[in-house]
Amino acid sequence: MGRDLFTYGHRTAVVTGGSKNIGLAIAERLLQAGLQVAIVSSNAENLQAAKDHLQGLGYTASSWHGDVSDVDALPGLLEQIHAHHGSIDILVNCAGILDLSEVEDTTEEMWDRVLDVNLKGTFFLTQKCIPYLKQGTAPRIINIASNAGRMGGYANAMSYTASKGGMISLTYGLARRLAPFGITVNCVAPGTIESDMSRMRDAQTHQKLLEKFPLGRIGTADEVAYAVCYFASQESGFSTGAVLDVNGGMFMG
Repeated sequence: MGRDLFTYGHRTAVVTGGSKNIGLAIAERLLQAGLQVAIVSSNAENLQAAKDHLQGLGYTASSWHGDVSDVDALPGLLEQIHAHHGSIDILVNCAGILDLSEVEDTTEEMWDRVLDVNLKGTFFLTQKCIPYLKQGTAPRIINIASNAGRMGGYANAMSYTASKGGMISLTYGLARRLAPFGITVNCVAPGTIESDMSRMRDAQTHQKLLEKFPLGRIGTADEVAYAVCYFASQESGFSTGAVLDVNGGMFMG
């Protein structure tokens, strides 16, 4: 008789930025694994499109309109999700925005917006989620950073690099602080992935980036999602403070 490789149980995952691209792929794979999934997005239109997409595949996810950078709204958002699903066991911090401005052209407004969503939002949503995770089953926090946070990146702005490097450092710090509660904190650091973000780059920049990948191609959202599935599983319980690079070999460290 066969056996599923990983165990997920009757648990609930919250996926921020879950309405498209990497976040939607993560939500889809976690649903496929049998988890309950709540997707959070600041874009109501994308939320509805994601819900329709998942229903077309036979999956049902709850959808929640929320901006992770709006710290005051986070407790109410999590309270509603918990009341709806009965638990919050896994938090996937995937919400993020990209900045492609040159160093000399980066504005304070753009810097603040990127850091507010990518880093501040990650920290404060995690902070507000801790009481629920303490009550959860095999509680997990999974941060979606970037290759840019590992080695600086090539075509992104410094606001994005700083935010993703901060997420990696936050992963290390939170892993130590939350370990006594049995909460693991890990990170997936994708390289360039086929997405709306990657399509923001012009063809010449895209080709130059492609040449830097030893595997000779960019990645897919599913390849990131499967990495998340490992960290979400109950079998990953001895992994914490880890960064899993899904980047085609651009960064090896």
